[in-house]
This record gives sequence, C-alpha cells and structure tokens, in this order.
Amino acid sequence: MAVGDANPIYDVETDHEYDGIREFDNPLPAWWLWTFVLAFIFGIIYWIGTQSMSYQRSEEQYLSHKAEMAEYQQAMAAKSVNEEELVAIAQDPAAVAAGREVFMTNCKSCHLEHGEGQIGANLTDAYWIHGSSPKEIWSTITFGVPEKGMPTWGPVLGDKKVRELYAFIATLKDTNVPGKEPQGVDASGAPPAQ
Repeated sequence: MAVGDANPIYDVETDHEYDGIREFDNPLPAWWLWTFVLAFIFGIIYWIGTQSMSYQRSEEQYLSHKAEMAEYQQAMAAKSVNEEELVAIAQDPAAVAAGREVFMTNCKSCHLEHGEGQIGANLTDAYWIHGSSPKEIWSTITFGVPEKGMPTWGPVLGDKKVRELYAFIATLKDTNVPGKEPQGVDASGAPPAQ
C-alpha cells in the first residue's frame, strides 16, 4: 500500500474532494471517546456535589473570612486607643474645633448641626445605641454600623480626624438639644423612660 492510499478496513471515503485531497469519515479513537465520556460524567457528579451537598461555597467562605478579618482589625484597632487618651483629647479646644469641622463636613447630614439627630441618632442626650463610653463612641465612628446606615469613617478620615471627631461628639453628650427621641441605653444600661 502506497503512502496516501486509503486503508480499506478503517477509511470510509466520503464523496467530498477538494484540490485532490480526499476526505475520510474515520471514527474517533476509543481512548479519546472514553476520555470525553469520563470527563462528562465527572463534570455532572462535580456539579451535583457542589450545588446540592453541604459543601461551603466560595462566596460563603469569602464572606466568612471577611467577617473574621473585620473582627480581627477591630480588635487590633481597639487596642491602639485607650480611654485616657480619648478623655484627654476631648478636653483639648483645638481638637474639639477641628472635630467640629469634620462633623459639619461629614456628619451633619444625618445628625444635624447640633447633633440632635434626624436620620442618625441624637448625640445630645444620655442614651446611646452602641455604647456611651469614650472607646465605644470612638469604635462606632471608626468602624461604623453598616447594617444601621452608619458609615465606616476610620478608613475615610484617618485616625487623627476620628479622634478629633470623637472630641467634638464628646462635647455634645448630655447637652440635651431638642431633637430625635432618645434611643438605646444610658451609661447605667437603663432604657429611656416611656
């Protein structure tokens, strides 16, 4: 048999020819067909396993790791500030004035000019939703409360401006400007009187 001749056992010739080249209708090799079939079966089993069984999906895993990282960052940041520093900065008139500017620029739209609250909470009464200690207020400013609409200001403002903002907010506390009804609890943990 010469090169280019058809093998009569395997080569089934079609009636198509172009430029002297004949087309054959040969079957695919068995190993190739089995590879395709096994890959297809594996794909179906894998899809069923990831979609219906109790495997943690990558999105859930990502959100879980993201929440763990946020908790870790909050714990590390909370260690970077102490109550004495915050109390001292709240007594510094320059820091309070700088904090007022930050408040007017970023916080006034929700808490209004005097902190009496509109969308945001009233910052002038004795009742605080997320804690009234200096560190709790600083933490609320820094990390926000996204589920309640309070933005995370720490990355936006930086540590210095967050401390100045805390200093100004500390001066608003217990000034009792008429505004939004009290929410949360006071320093002793008691809710507002009804």
